[in-house]
Amino acid sequence: MTPTDNKFHWADYVILVAVLVASAATGIYYSLSGGKQKTNHEFLTADRKLKVAPVAVSLLVSLCSAISILGASAEMYYQGTQYYLFTYSLGLAAIVASVTFVPLLYPLRLTSVNEYLELRYKSKSVRILGFVILLIYTVLIMSVAIYAPATALEAVTGLPLWATILSVGLVSTFYTALGGIKAVVWADVLQSLVMIGGILAIIIQGSLKVGGLEEVWNINDEGGRLDFFDFNPDPTKRHTFWAIIVGGTLQLVAFYGVNQASTQRYCNVETGAKAKLVMILNPPLWFIMYSLICLAGVVVYAYYASINCDPLKAKYIKNANQIIPYFLMDQLSYPGVPGLFIACILSGALSTVSSAQSALAAVTWEDVFKPKLNHIAERKKTWISKGLVIFFGALCIGFAFLTSQLGGTVMQLGLSFQGAANGPLLGMFLLGALVPFANWLGVLIGGILGLAFPLWISFGAYLHKPPTNYLPTNISGCLSDRNASMVSSAVDLLVTNLTTVPSVLASDSPAQDRESGFDLTRLYTVSYMWYGAVGLITTLVFGTVISLITGPMKREDIDDRLLFSWCCCCRKSETKEEENELQEGY
Repeated sequence: MTPTDNKFHWADYVILVAVLVASAATGIYYSLSGGKQKTNHEFLTADRKLKVAPVAVSLLVSLCSAISILGASAEMYYQGTQYYLFTYSLGLAAIVASVTFVPLLYPLRLTSVNEYLELRYKSKSVRILGFVILLIYTVLIMSVAIYAPATALEAVTGLPLWATILSVGLVSTFYTALGGIKAVVWADVLQSLVMIGGILAIIIQGSLKVGGLEEVWNINDEGGRLDFFDFNPDPTKRHTFWAIIVGGTLQLVAFYGVNQASTQRYCNVETGAKAKLVMILNPPLWFIMYSLICLAGVVVYAYYASINCDPLKAKYIKNANQIIPYFLMDQLSYPGVPGLFIACILSGALSTVSSAQSALAAVTWEDVFKPKLNHIAERKKTWISKGLVIFFGALCIGFAFLTSQLGGTVMQLGLSFQGAANGPLLGMFLLGALVPFANWLGVLIGGILGLAFPLWISFGAYLHKPPTNYLPTNISGCLSDRNASMVSSAVDLLVTNLTTVPSVLASDSPAQDRESGFDLTRLYTVSYMWYGAVGLITTLVFGTVISLITGPMKREDIDDRLLFSWCCCCRKSETKEEENELQEGY
């Protein structure tokens, strides 16, 4: 086997442009139809008339970014199938959210999820803390999400990095600013089809070259890749059954239950029953999508194992996360096929970025501007919200360029903050809904500590990161001459720029064979899958203790609607009138 030197065909460019134009067209359509986005309520909430099916799909692709496509498939190739259990973590998380946070938040009809925090704790400070965590988390993730496909496009098309970053950033900003949440949701539906098409191209072509899916399975079995159930309780082991099912589920409950990108969708369908249905539909949809992504990695491993030439070990690529794009240019060089897969990656980026822009516009208007500007004309409110979309689009583009200059520093910051932010956000809402005596000072301090602790562990793990250990691969079928270790200029550029893309997914925890006795650095060996749980527990413990020390909230000062309805110990007795009020709008 020799390194690939295939290039883009004009048909590939046509597909890429078509995806961008179709996405932009959704914004134009919804700016000219219905209420034409003349009111802020329609722009941010779609007048609370979103439909179940598109919202369910939109919620799915918001979570399935370009990083997921590249990282999860590489995980299957080099680390085996243990991570596939994440599929079930998401199913559990969606079910938990449907019986906890959907019944809690939907009846309140909130535009910003942080409104709940102010209502429950009667504190603007707590609401602002939630806003700041969400703001930093979302801006960093947007920059990473837009940077990853930009480097892939530059690698296989020769387009400058700056041109691709601007194209993705401007298109997402264009249709989000014009069409609001309606355009975001329906663009997500379109992009989900492109994503499935691109992944299927990898699976079909790869399995045909190997000799069918049965042979794919046999080769992976022989290569030691089929390992789904590792019940090792060691929290420092990167991926185990417990780390993925428990730790992963907690992080995903935070996304589904209290993340603005999620609540902005399920809180804006027509009824509470439909909001629950959105959640119930997500596990089967995610099962299909993530199974395809993981199967792509399994198929690509089977192909390179069958010819005894692993591109990473042969130094055709420099990082595991480039294996799928490399296979794309190595074996799928038919006109239009590489363009379809790059469009798949591009769609993952567009869905993530546009969802983030819409979510940030909503919380910034509600949490920052509305208290001071609610008296102005409705048309002006809408223009402010559209201006916020444009502002965050520009901020996203700027941070993407910063990522291209600083590489791993910004990338690691974004991915670390993502893991660290989920726990305290979930903890702040759980304290409010489960612990009636929790007060504003307790949750404020608990939330800050719950963010700081896992963030500290994450950066410590990054600084003490050891060499990555992959499962065995073979290079006996690769060329032995020196030229065989060089890749084409396109793929080499891809490798150089994508070296750190999803570094959290592709890195191992530090070695565990340390000297006995307490060593502070052992904290850095905790699997990243537990970061959310660490933040959650820290927030709950400190929030509860500090609330008791500083003076618990009085039960009669808390509206029953702000507590879980199924938690009998949380609720006071209700009159018939209060029961009717509680159910109003649900």
